[in-house]
Amino acid sequence: MGERDTLLIWLREQVKTGRLFFFRLLMVCCIVFYFPLVLNHQSEQGVKESAQESAVLSIDENGMGGVSLTPLDLTDGDYTAILANVAVGDSSDLGVSVLQESPDYFRPRMLNYSSYKVVGGDTVSGIAAWAGLREDTLLSVNKIKNSRLLQIGQVLKIPNQDGIYHTVAGGETLESIGGKYKVDEKNIAVVNELFSDAVKAGSTLFIPGARMDWVYKQEINGDLFIWPVAGGYITSNFGHRSNPFGGGGRQFHTGLDIGAPTGTAVKAAMGGRVSTVAYDGVLGNYIVISHHSGYRTIYGHLSATRVKPGTNVHMGQRIGDVGSTGLSTGPHLHFTVYKNGVLVNPRSLMK
Repeated sequence: MGERDTLLIWLREQVKTGRLFFFRLLMVCCIVFYFPLVLNHQSEQGVKESAQESAVLSIDENGMGGVSLTPLDLTDGDYTAILANVAVGDSSDLGVSVLQESPDYFRPRMLNYSSYKVVGGDTVSGIAAWAGLREDTLLSVNKIKNSRLLQIGQVLKIPNQDGIYHTVAGGETLESIGGKYKVDEKNIAVVNELFSDAVKAGSTLFIPGARMDWVYKQEINGDLFIWPVAGGYITSNFGHRSNPFGGGGRQFHTGLDIGAPTGTAVKAAMGGRVSTVAYDGVLGNYIVISHHSGYRTIYGHLSATRVKPGTNVHMGQRIGDVGSTGLSTGPHLHFTVYKNGVLVNPRSLMK
């Protein structure tokens, strides 16, 4: 065999090897580029079928909480938008109802409760946060009148939704109660399992989503008023006490005495309107402020007054100075609180 034949044989072998290499390269390209396209197409078809099966245009109540499903008529462009939206995790509104939560998820639920036993360090606000509820919900449901008196071992009711109790007054209807709290009367009926619009005076209803009056909530938490004298100290509490002016016997002290040096600033415990600035033989120089929700505060024994009748004042505004005018044993502020004409212990309402 000559050199020419040897060369031809070698060239044939190289061609065979090259074809094999090319074939292998072609197979790799098919795997890399073709199969992902097939999988993506199958995924798109799956999303399209899933969207058609789960899309809801109308929800009809059947009396047992069931729903009827009607498929959406979506175009290929809609499905492309859905796929793109899912791929990037974008939650923006594409105008396609299948991507939106149904309002049916937020329908009212029948009321039920679990229980929680208070342990050391617990507060009403902390328990409410743990339960995923508002503080006023627990205050109302458990009829708590003073949140500072929460006891270790006390068992609280934990409702499955936010809201407050309402005691039905004479002449009230489900419609008027709903209007008062801006809650749909149908929701009230569902939550309380009412089968008619009739409500009985004296009965208690749970009003879903309603909020407690903020003043009442502050009363319960003892956060309604600020201390009228910063750095002051209590020299005499509200209630019965021995007569500080001698003569024996006991007397009822109508307020809280807060000792402080003469001239110390006296501040409005809550915003309101000054109704009286005057002098009295017992209270000395005094100021009366009328507040919302029937509250009225009195500041006595002042050495100086800094406001006039008819003036609107804000919480914390300086209205006078500590003194010892009138019937007094030393410089202090006599602080009295009325609600709807009835004396209230100021200490229970102060931060």
